[in-house]
Amino acid sequence: MDGLNDAVRCGYHASVRLLGGTGLMSIMTVLIAPDAFLNTAGTARFALGLRASKRVRPAFHEIYRMLRWNRFCVSFYGWHKADKFLAAWREVGFRVIGHLTFIKRYASTERFLRYQHENAYLLAKGNPQKPARTIPDVLEWQYTGNNLHPTQKPVSVLTPLVESFSNPGDVVLDPFCGSGSTLLAARKLNRRFLGIELSKQYFDLAEQRLR
Repeated sequence: MDGLNDAVRCGYHASVRLLGGTGLMSIMTVLIAPDAFLNTAGTARFALGLRASKRVRPAFHEIYRMLRWNRFCVSFYGWHKADKFLAAWREVGFRVIGHLTFIKRYASTERFLRYQHENAYLLAKGNPQKPARTIPDVLEWQYTGNNLHPTQKPVSVLTPLVESFSNPGDVVLDPFCGSGSTLLAARKLNRRFLGIELSKQYFDLAEQRLR
């Protein structure tokens, strides 16, 4: 994706123009937390003009199209929607090659259990090489306070993912970028970044954090 400037885009039409104008196989790494599919309080959305329950496969079809061959995608997910995510990933061509668990020292909520972890799958398009710096599949989660976004991810959690599954100069895409934590991690590690956020409120926050 030569010539790409770091960018954050807000809104449905801006996102469609951006994705429609992005060439095939141009993104090196995708790192996403698709709140739109998880029925969370978050407002980050990857706007495809479909109801949330029907967005999973079309969204990942577009993500797969944009991702270069032999590259990685890291996707957070909700355990109660795991079947939909796994089916969508496999249908569009992704291979599931790893699973990550992030341990919390606190309970984010409590129902039948105390929920004290987050999960993500490591996906591959093609057969990427083993990372130069492998990371464990169990990592510690640091509490952000969710002061900027209802499902805010710590930059410190995203940084090792970006470092392991991309290279300096690569383009990292977060199509549900919220307040921009993935983009901050990418910039910190000398990666280029592309973020999409439907909410003007969180788009403005992301831009402010990146200044």
